[in-house]
Amino acid sequence: MFLRIPSVLSEEELRETCAALDAAGAPWVDGRVTAGHQGAQVKNNEQLDESSALARELGTTVLKSLERHSIFISAILPNKVYPPMFNRYGVGMHFGTHVDGVVRAVPGSVHKLRTDLSATLFLAPLQSYDGGELVIESDCGDQSVKLAAGDMIVYSSGSRHRVNAVTRGRRVACVFWIQSLIRDDKRREQLFELDRTIQRLTQSGSDADCLVRLAAHYHALLRDWSEL
Repeated sequence: MFLRIPSVLSEEELRETCAALDAAGAPWVDGRVTAGHQGAQVKNNEQLDESSALARELGTTVLKSLERHSIFISAILPNKVYPPMFNRYGVGMHFGTHVDGVVRAVPGSVHKLRTDLSATLFLAPLQSYDGGELVIESDCGDQSVKLAAGDMIVYSSGSRHRVNAVTRGRRVACVFWIQSLIRDDKRREQLFELDRTIQRLTQSGSDADCLVRLAAHYHALLRDWSEL
């Protein structure tokens, strides 16, 4: 999966989040504190201390926004979401090519999460920095991503990816992982397309009986394919 989700945060939420991250005393630490052995060797950024009250507060804002975002719910079918983390890259900072771990322990709990999908929510205005592109690599070519503040990219966690070095300004973003109800990418994408089709047909006033039948088919597939 490779999906751009626009306007995850409202203008007010974005403004308040960025102000909190820029405030003096915000607990920024070396980003390698949460990296695995492979990642620590190629990671060069700063990260908001994930155990801090500020990280939890801002993470809650992001999670609440996701809960009411129809595209996120329809496309991702989230089961569990890792507490959002916040990072920043100054000039020269980067994150070399790596792959996210398959399983992550949820901080402050005994629970673990399977990382089906990785998400990057861009927070800094595009004009405020150069470089810092998220590059998702594949054998068919690389996808370079740099989105407007408040927009988010979601992609398969098994993808090789990197963050290019920042050459001007500062890149600020929120990152997290999702365990979907549907482990398989293709099945999840099929359900998303079916759900979008049902919504479009509903808006156009299509035959009510046909819509009920389509919805029943959608929920039957969701029941058969979901993992709880």
